[in-house]
Parts: sequence; structure tokens; C-alpha cells
Amino acid sequence: MTTTLADVAARARVSPATVSRVLNGNYPVAAATRERVLRAVDELDYVLNGPASSLAAATSDLVGILVNDIADPFFGIMAGAAQSEIGGGPGAREKLAVVCNTGGSPERELTYLTLLQRQRAAAVILTGGALEDPGHAAAVAAKLGRLAEAGARIVLCGRPPLVLPAAGAGVRPAGPVAATLTFDNRGGSRRLTEHLLALGHRRIGYVAGPEERTTTRHRVEGHLAALADAGVAPGPLVHGSYDRRSGYDATLELLRLEPSLTAVVAANDTVALGACAALRDRGLSIPDDVSVAGFDDLPFSTDAVPALTTVRLPLYEAGARAGRLAMGKEPVPPGGIATVHGELMVRGSTGRTRA
Repeated sequence: MTTTLADVAARARVSPATVSRVLNGNYPVAAATRERVLRAVDELDYVLNGPASSLAAATSDLVGILVNDIADPFFGIMAGAAQSEIGGGPGAREKLAVVCNTGGSPERELTYLTLLQRQRAAAVILTGGALEDPGHAAAVAAKLGRLAEAGARIVLCGRPPLVLPAAGAGVRPAGPVAATLTFDNRGGSRRLTEHLLALGHRRIGYVAGPEERTTTRHRVEGHLAALADAGVAPGPLVHGSYDRRSGYDATLELLRLEPSLTAVVAANDTVALGACAALRDRGLSIPDDVSVAGFDDLPFSTDAVPALTTVRLPLYEAGARAGRLAMGKEPVPPGGIATVHGELMVRGSTGRTRA
């Protein structure tokens, strides 16, 4: 049975005119109402009419790049690098890259994917860790599957692989997204902790990122694996956001839980800056009293005082490769997945423990 505009209106609890305004984009509609309509459109798999249905199988000159926070250099570097590869180039058709800032909201992520589907995006790049929620993962996979069926290239950059559901009538078998560039967060975190252990540290606190993110879990797992291999008991661990304030507050909590800490491992470099500030405010010297390590090797890491020991992820290179994959300029890696490894950068923020 064909879904009608009235069906969508009933599902979204709005008038048919409001549905039309949202789909045509020619009249202002409240954000909450727009999201409700787009959700209903997606759930009912509604298309405007026969010609629109055929158009949905075509692609436009639009490429969507989804990021959690464009102000965070981690995402900004990857998005900028991807955009540099999305331009048409000599003799090629120009593409318009649109950065979609989700703010870490799973609802906004799904809404942007729906909007990109309605705009017949030529490609979609999703950056950064995924939400650890089976329901959300299934919803994202379904939306990406519909985009792929319509001819869009899908690339995950810095995310774990995601399996798409099978399409109906043999359109597309179940399988991985077209291309995935996944960061070796476990391996990088393991090497970072092994470095601290080699310096004699045994009382190591950890400032982790949000519990619900895959990046957080993988980095914590690498840290704990290194401790287990060395026969060292884990120190206190505190979760927080990937920002400086979280690093500051969490480090104060670590010191409350274990005043004799000799090292702090931070979820990323921004969090590490907050950790350094908290330690200085407590009258502690880095690294003489407490060593600090970060992750990602963001541009400011070498300018911190002292410079941060960290794991360098090739963010620009990964973003540029994601852009080439999205444009079909580079072949998809074997099996659809490539692992991007980090490099340990030892600098002045870590040193031998005096304890």
C-alpha cells in the first residue's frame, strides 16, 4: 500500500500543509516540528510521487560530513581535510561539502542523515566515535543503507565498522559500509600506558571520555590491557566530556580518590590540558610530581608547557583519504575496512617517577 502525505501528517501529528512545507523547504517550520515530520517520512519511507521516487535513485552535488563538534580540532582537522578532496578537480564536476554539527546528539545525527537522504546526497562521511546504543546503531545503519541504495557513497572515518541491513528484492546484501577508516585506539592507548609503566609508574589515574562512546571504551580497554599484562592494579578512573573543564574536574577527583598518583592518562589532549591545570593549581609539578599523557596529538600539544606526551593520530591524512573514498578517487580497502594506527610521541609531560 502506497504511503500518502496524509499518512505522514497523521504520524507526525501535523497538518498535510506542514508536511509539504518541510519537504519543499520553502516555508519556515519550527525545528522540533521539522524533526518530527522527517522522522515520520523516514519511518514510513514516503516519497513525494512517481517522478520524485525516480529522482531519489539519483545523486546530487551534495556531500555531507557529520561531526560531533566542529570547534574541536579533532573533528575540524578531519572535516577540513575531507573537504579539500571533495572539490571537483581538473575536468571533474564540482561537489558541495556541507558540515553537519550534531553536538553529540544522536537525534541530530539521525535527522541530518534523513535530510541528506532527501537531498539525494552523493556521499556521506561520518567522523569520530559512535554511540554505544544498539537501537541507535540499527537506526543509523538503516538510514545509511537507504542512502547507499540511492547511490550515495558511505565512509566512516574514525569509527568502528558498521554492518548495513540487507535491502529488499536483492537490491543489496547485508554487509559492511562501503568504506571504513577505523582508528587503532586500543593499540595506541596500550602503548601510552606501557610507556608510563616503563618509567616506573604504578599508581596511574585515568580521565576517560563519555561512557557511551566507542572511542572511550576502546582507549580504556587498551589502558587496562597494558596494566593487566604488567600485573599492575588499575588506578582510579573518572568519566567526563572531551573538554578541558572535564579534565580539570576529573583530575581533582582522581587526586581525592588517590592522593599519591604519579601519572594521569587523559582521554585526549584537550582533557590533558585541563588535567595539567588542576595539578598546577594543587601545587604539583609536571612531570616531577605527576606525569600527564594525552591522545590525538592536536596542534597545540607541542606548545603546551611542558609539551604533551601523546599518541599521534594522522587526522588530516585520514580525513583526506575519507574525502577521496567518498568521491571514488581511491579504491575501497580490501574488505571495506582499513585500520589507521597512531604513533607514540614522547615529550616533556612524562618522566620517571620519584615515588
